Amino acid sequence: MPTKAAKKSRRARPAAKRGAESDAPAAVEMHAPVAGAAPVEAPPLLESTEVPPPVTRPLKAYAFDPSLGRFIGNEMTIEVKYEKLLPGPVGKKVAVIDYDGANKVFYKPVDLDDPALLIRGGLSPSEADPRFHQQMVYAVVSETVQHYEAALGRRIRWRNRANRLNLYPHAMISANAAYSRAAEGILFGYFRANEDEAGRNLPGQTVFTCLSHDIIVHETTHAILDGMRPFFAERTNPDVAAFHEAFADLAALFRHFSHKEALLDTIQRTGGMLYQYHLRPEAAAGSETNGRGEAQDASLQAELSHSNPLVGLAQQFGEARGTGKALRQALGEKPNSKKIKDPDLEPHERGAILVSAVFDAYFTVYLRRTADLFRIFRAGGGTTATVELSSSMANMLAGAASRTAEDFFQLCARAIDYCPPVDITFGDYLRAVMTADRDMHPTDRDGVRDAFMQAFRLRGIVPEDAEFFSEDALCWPPVPPKCLPPLKALIEEPAGSGARAERELIFGDPNGLTREEQKVNARVLGNYAKQNAALLGFRPGLPIQVPSFHPAFRLAPDGSLRVDMVVYMLQKYDAYFDPNQPGLGTFPVRGGATLLIAKPPLADGVYPPAEIRYLIRKSIRSGPECDDGDRRERRQRRFSLSEGLHEGAGEDRFLINFNLLHGGI
Repeated sequence: MPTKAAKKSRRARPAAKRGAESDAPAAVEMHAPVAGAAPVEAPPLLESTEVPPPVTRPLKAYAFDPSLGRFIGNEMTIEVKYEKLLPGPVGKKVAVIDYDGANKVFYKPVDLDDPALLIRGGLSPSEADPRFHQQMVYAVVSETVQHYEAALGRRIRWRNRANRLNLYPHAMISANAAYSRAAEGILFGYFRANEDEAGRNLPGQTVFTCLSHDIIVHETTHAILDGMRPFFAERTNPDVAAFHEAFADLAALFRHFSHKEALLDTIQRTGGMLYQYHLRPEAAAGSETNGRGEAQDASLQAELSHSNPLVGLAQQFGEARGTGKALRQALGEKPNSKKIKDPDLEPHERGAILVSAVFDAYFTVYLRRTADLFRIFRAGGGTTATVELSSSMANMLAGAASRTAEDFFQLCARAIDYCPPVDITFGDYLRAVMTADRDMHPTDRDGVRDAFMQAFRLRGIVPEDAEFFSEDALCWPPVPPKCLPPLKALIEEPAGSGARAERELIFGDPNGLTREEQKVNARVLGNYAKQNAALLGFRPGLPIQVPSFHPAFRLAPDGSLRVDMVVYMLQKYDAYFDPNQPGLGTFPVRGGATLLIAKPPLADGVYPPAEIRYLIRKSIRSGPECDDGDRRERRQRRFSLSEGLHEGAGEDRFLINFNLLHGGI
């Protein structure tokens, strides 16, 4: 006989089965609570009501500028890091303020968090919609910042206190765009195209510089470089302004090689020879051709050649001004070692020499990396004629070109950390590039450093302080072990208490340093500089400033994490324009040092004190053992007088005026 409990159990089974077959979760047996105890609910195990935020925000933009329409992938989507935005758009590091200075009107700001725009990746490209102009400058500036942060291994900081870059898409009626310290951002102009020679523009149409991908990247790079090295904007020699322009052009040009569709089209129409300025016509067969491959009696647009979009900068802007070509080219002229000695070169012309040297090295390495591909292709009966270059070959060449461009951009960006903090010259930059590459890639398999050396030599760019023109002599020498004391210092702890403690440098993590860590590092570095001034190459008796220090985290080729603290220290004194005429006034002479300090590996469970790996100096010391200070003062005096810097008043006259310099970009 079944017991009463068994019968009760059988009667409960159908209900349990029905519960298991239903969509609702099975009931959980709840025991009666103990008298006087609060009821306890079972925590939800797999229940979540939160939706994680997206990682990126897709935004539409022009890959080049509006003059190319939708041809060769000119309309692209940029993936920028997602952040909550206010209308403008206004984010943490970038704020678009659309005030039209000429018409004295604010344009309605775009709200990129509007669901209708979120679902479609922002507004579609349009020259007529100011909201798209706002979207494009935000997207391209944000992407450029991400690109630099990945290359440098740290966060980018703007020069202003708010650490936010203001963008003015319609700031003025002018064929100009300029980064401005006073405006704490970038001013974009707009103007009318030439009535007679407008290129691919309507005669007299309005051309917006804020719709040129190249111009946006160029101006953003000025802002980034000014935040990293503010005294690179102080005019001390002919290379200073030229370097700012060249470095900004390089950043914009290297971005072209990330545009896959344009890259593939150019490879097909140059047979893989990406450095050619003109693309082969789409149809020129059956008639005699000229040096560009165009039909002599061309009657169709398909028989005409077009300029290579990868090596030209700001195509629409240049054509709108009536030149019939891009504003500048990566390889404008044949190498000439005497041209750089011309004292009358304006900064853009001088900067073009540096740009052509870097791109000479880039195309040389690209050809070396693809040499085996071309050999295999030709061995199989292929040719580099446009119509016969296979899609597989073109894809492999595009991959090599894009990877090489990214490698070169990262090298060029990282080299800034290996430059002296003041009085930059092209020769200093060559040494910085060589050192940065050898520091990360000791085995130079593709001959990158040799390509740089020869490209710079062909254009007359040589360091003035190197003893030989060889790789070892051009790289900055590392600091010998035990040559400098370990990086630690006695500081008051807490400040003002009178108690002193020995503190070491704090490297933090990739998110940066806390305010407290920044305070500790500032005191450690300041005291270390004071205690070791002579060893660091500073002039006795002058105060030493430590305006910048930041950790950099980079992956080495072997997969290991490299952690460096990049520090620069400064000294300054004022010198007379003419010692015999004190009434002419004075100019600032700065010396400084860049220190690369490596975080040491763990030893017996503790970190040893950090040691300085590189000490890169521009000294203002003088005397029997060092005449660098006197020589630099004499050179800067000659340059300042030739530029008329003795006229006027105020410190601003010694700085680059980007608005004036960019009259014509």
